[in-house]
Amino acid sequence: MHIRDARDDDWAAIWPFFRTITAAGETYTYPRDIDSGTARATWMLRAPGHTVVAVDGDGTVLGSAKAGPNHMGPASHIATASFMVAPEAAGRGVGRALGEYVLSWAKGEGYRAMQFNAVVQSNVRAVALWKSLGFKVIGTLPEGYRLPDGSYTGLHIMHRVL
Repeated sequence: MHIRDARDDDWAAIWPFFRTITAAGETYTYPRDIDSGTARATWMLRAPGHTVVAVDGDGTVLGSAKAGPNHMGPASHIATASFMVAPEAAGRGVGRALGEYVLSWAKGEGYRAMQFNAVVQSNVRAVALWKSLGFKVIGTLPEGYRLPDGSYTGLHIMHRVL
């Protein structure tokens, strides 16, 4: 697996798993019916943001991550990031590799910490991954996320010093 900067033409490979993941409604605060144009505008960042893809040996996109400042101005020294892994690539270490890459990138860019604003509490695989990479839950918004079945779960705010 190799991680590289995302190119404009990578969107054609990202969009199918982006659509599947957001439509499932279990892990992201994006609208479940988000269209490709809106999704692309939120995912394919320009500087100071950064979007990457993880690809296998034949160039198949396995996942993607985006990172950049969490806030503007005097809070722009804190990074944030988002990650999506193609369902067929789950369990192959893609999420961990993207997480490690983004943490290294953010540190190299001079960010002091990284904050995830909305990690769905019931997304136990993601929560465990981020904890294993040194993140801590610093707060939880009770019932901040409505699951597809109409029940509610919390949204974690997770943080790690770089």
